Amino acid sequence: MVTMAVTTALVRDTFREALARKIFWGLFSLSTFMILFFLFLLKIDVVAGAMATMTLFGNVSRKFESQELVRNVYGGIAAFLYTWGLFLAVFASAGLVPSLLEPGRIELLLSKPVGRVHLLLGRYLGNILVVGSNIVYLVAGVWLIVGVKTSIWSPGFLYSIATTLFLFAVLLTVVVLLGVAFESGALATMVCALLMILSPILAQTRIMDRLLSSEWARQLWKGIYYALPKTYDVGRMTLDLVRDRPIESLMPLWSSALFAAVVLGIALVIFTRKDY
Repeated sequence: MVTMAVTTALVRDTFREALARKIFWGLFSLSTFMILFFLFLLKIDVVAGAMATMTLFGNVSRKFESQELVRNVYGGIAAFLYTWGLFLAVFASAGLVPSLLEPGRIELLLSKPVGRVHLLLGRYLGNILVVGSNIVYLVAGVWLIVGVKTSIWSPGFLYSIATTLFLFAVLLTVVVLLGVAFESGALATMVCALLMILSPILAQTRIMDRLLSSEWARQLWKGIYYALPKTYDVGRMTLDLVRDRPIESLMPLWSSALFAAVVLGIALVIFTRKDY
């Protein structure tokens, strides 16, 4: 009970800071703008045409085309979420860890009967909940709008909540590590952006097998690919889930989770041994 109360207090503190820094409201406003803009665009161009065609012809083939159209729209939104949306979430959260280590504040927190591991994990969990609440709001809002307007309910789109939040949790471990080691939110944002840029390049392992002339270079390429988080591959998995396609492999998930566990573990070790 005491541990749960302390964890709740740490998460609440993260939410309060996110509200004070306008981080939560900024993400919430962007999500609301996207929902309203998407609602307006959908009403004029997509849903009106698809429903008119379906109502006019009223046959199975036309209904199937409407379902495909809705899946493609969902796929576009999911692609935006795990690219620009993910980057915005990392950018907005990058300053929350360094702020924890500000002189005066960190000494006050460490004077409380709270372990350092508990303190850092509470901040990590709070960040995930701040961003996660906005992801749920955006995805569920769009899903409800499209479902009501088209009467086509595609539950696969809701998987993008889990995959996007998973990717954010993975990248957030990098933010935590660099925040603890260097106390720099800007550096954390740049490194996460670099990882997102490298992911689709490193994923081309079959092409590089043909292009690279030496075996050690091919093995090095594969080693870097398997060691780093696979935002590109998880993004492709999300599109497959949204479009009701089978998943080829779960390797991108467990390897990215392993990366996150190692990075977060290193961050905890540094934090517990650092002198403040």
